[in-house]
Amino acid sequence: MPPVVPPFLVGLIVAPLAKRLLKPLVRGVVKTSVGIVMEVKKAAHEAGENIHDLAAEVAADMMADQIASDEHHRSAEAPAPNGEKGDEGNHRTEQEPRTPKIRAGAGAAVGKAH
Repeated sequence: MPPVVPPFLVGLIVAPLAKRLLKPLVRGVVKTSVGIVMEVKKAAHEAGENIHDLAAEVAADMMADQIASDEHHRSAEAPAPNGEKGDEGNHRTEQEPRTPKIRAGAGAAVGKAH
């Protein structure tokens, strides 16, 4: 009959070996996980910047189109009677819809220095 080894003796022998083998394995898993999380955060930040840049470009295009449209309408209007030059933008009838003004956000204030 083979000798019976008490379980606590097996634990005393296996625990240090498991610690030596599992610690580097767990450390590698944690290090890889943290690296993946950092890359995902970086990619999300870059995507947010790209979306912000795209929104700024679209707003600038819309503003340029609105300015071009306003200039086209002003040049197509007849001159004021008696050659008077007034504020043509304020002579709007109630039926004409008011075009919304697009305001520049924080990007316009970047170049200003106080």
